[in-house]
Amino acid sequence: MKPNFIQKVTNWGNFPIVEKEMRSEDSFRKIKEFVLNHNEVIARGNGRCYGDASLGEAIFSTKKLNKFINFDRLNGIIECESGVLLSDVLEIAVPQGYFLYVTPGTKFVSVGGAIASDVHGKNHHAEGCFSEYVLEFKLMTEKGEILTCSREENTEKFWATIGGMGLTGIILTAKFKLKNIESAYIRQESIKADNLDEIFKLFDESENWTYTVAWIDCLQKGKNIGRSILMRGEHAFQHELPQNFSKTPLRLKKKFSPTVPFYFPGFVLNVLTVKIFNWLYYKKQSKKEVKNFIDYETFFYPLDAITDWNKIYGKSGFIQYQMVIPKETGKEGMKRILETIAKSGNGSFLAVLKLFGKNNPQAYNSFPVEGYTLALDFKVNSKLKKLVDQLDAIVQEFGGRIYLTKDSMSRSSLTNYLKNIQNPKFVSLQHKRIINNNS
Repeated sequence: MKPNFIQKVTNWGNFPIVEKEMRSEDSFRKIKEFVLNHNEVIARGNGRCYGDASLGEAIFSTKKLNKFINFDRLNGIIECESGVLLSDVLEIAVPQGYFLYVTPGTKFVSVGGAIASDVHGKNHHAEGCFSEYVLEFKLMTEKGEILTCSREENTEKFWATIGGMGLTGIILTAKFKLKNIESAYIRQESIKADNLDEIFKLFDESENWTYTVAWIDCLQKGKNIGRSILMRGEHAFQHELPQNFSKTPLRLKKKFSPTVPFYFPGFVLNVLTVKIFNWLYYKKQSKKEVKNFIDYETFFYPLDAITDWNKIYGKSGFIQYQMVIPKETGKEGMKRILETIAKSGNGSFLAVLKLFGKNNPQAYNSFPVEGYTLALDFKVNSKLKKLVDQLDAIVQEFGGRIYLTKDSMSRSSLTNYLKNIQNPKFVSLQHKRIINNNS
C-alpha cells in the first residue's frame, strides 16, 4: 500500500500526470524538516503552470502558506505568504483603490509562483515583469536557512530566484508594491485586423497604451494569415465611467461562474470545431472598431469565468506553447509559425499575441526579451511532438526562446537559459528533462 502522501499530480494542462510525494505545511520548522529529509525538492503553488515545471520527486505545496502579513494602505504595499493567490490580493486591494502592477492571464496563481516565473502581462512593453515591483522575499535554502532577499540584501539570491523556476529554494513570504486605481473598470478599444501586417501596425500605433493584446486566428492562410482582434486598454478614471458603473466604481457585482463538469470526449476538438470557433469569435465583433468599458475581470481574466475550463481538452490534456521572437524579425518569424500551425491542422482556440518591451537586465532569468510573444494551446495527440519540434526549429532560427512556465516538451537549447542556479537540492522534472536532453 502506498503512503498517503504519494499521489497523482498534474498541472493545469493535465499533461504530464505523475505519481509523486506531495506535502503541504504551514510551519516553517516543518518545511525545513521536509527540505532536509529529501534529496530533491521542488515547490508548487496552485498548479496553474502548464507543464512539468513544478513537478518533482518530492513536491512541497505552498497552499497552506496562505496568510496575509501586512497591508500598508497608505503606500500600497502588500506582505503575505507565498501561497496567497493573486485573486486573494485583488479581493482586498481593489476595494481600497489598488491593483496589481503586473498580472498574467489568470488570477489563480500564487505570489510565490508569480516570482519564480517572473510573470508578465498585457503591459510588459510599458511596465515590465512582476519582479519590477517585488521589494523583498524570504527564501528557504537547501540547508533550511531562511534568507531575506532584496535588491540590497542577499542580492545574488534575489535575482537568481526571480524567474528561477523554484530551483534556488522555497519562497516563504513576499512583499510587493501595488498601483493606484480609481475604478475596477477598463476603458477598452477592440480593433479588427485583416492580416499580420495590419496587426503589427496596430501594435506599433498602440505602444502608448498601457495594456495591449491580440487574439489571432491561427488557422488562416494566404492573404488572411494573422487575422486578429487587438484589445487595448487603460484603467478607467471614475469621472469617465458610465453612470451605472460610477456609483460603486471599486466594487464589482458577483457573476455566475459556469463549470465544465467533465472531460470532453477526444473527438470534440478537431480542425473543424477550431475553425468554427475562430470564425465566430472574429465575426462576433461586427464593427471594425469598438470602444467600451468592461470590468477588470473580463479584460484580464476571461477564462477564469469558467471553472475547470481545462477539461474541454479531454483526459489526454493539452500544452500551452509560448515563445518570444526578437522584435527585428518578429513579423517574419510569426508568419512562419502561423503557416506551420495552419499546415499541421493542429489549431488552437487560444492564440494570444503580445508585445514585450526591454527587460530589466538584472532579471537575467526572466523569459521576456524585446519582441513579440505568441501563446497557443494545443490538445495532446500523436502529431503534437512533431509540430512542437517544427516550431522549436523556427524559434531557434529567429533567435527566440520558450517560456519555461508553459513548457513540457520543447528542446533544451530553447529552454536552458537559467543562469547562476547550481543547486542540486531543488530540482523539477522539467529541469531534469532539459539536462538529460542536453547531455
